[in-house]
Amino acid sequence: MEPALPDLTALTCELEAISAAYAERFGIVRDGDWHLLKLHEEIGELTQAHLMRQGQARAKGLTPGELDDAFTREVADVLCHVLLLARHHDIDLGSAVAAKWLVWRRP
Repeated sequence: MEPALPDLTALTCELEAISAAYAERFGIVRDGDWHLLKLHEEIGELTQAHLMRQGQARAKGLTPGELDDAFTREVADVLCHVLLLARHHDIDLGSAVAAKWLVWRRP
């Protein structure tokens, strides 16, 4: 049995605490620019992991399993930073997804 997905609000609150601690530790101001640029950075890392996994970039000595793990971790980073960006801008992602995507559900 697969584990249940976490509640997005609860998950985002946990991510916010982790991100705030990181920012405090390194003296980072997490404003709107930072959130968007950090997401962009993570998408770049996801792109690199994808290219390495597909043999389109140097694998840097990583095994296929390690490349798969790196890709998975980068997908997680992107998701976490999307959630943090939405929180920073007070976006209700559940409502936004329902309005943008779920309206296309088949009856």
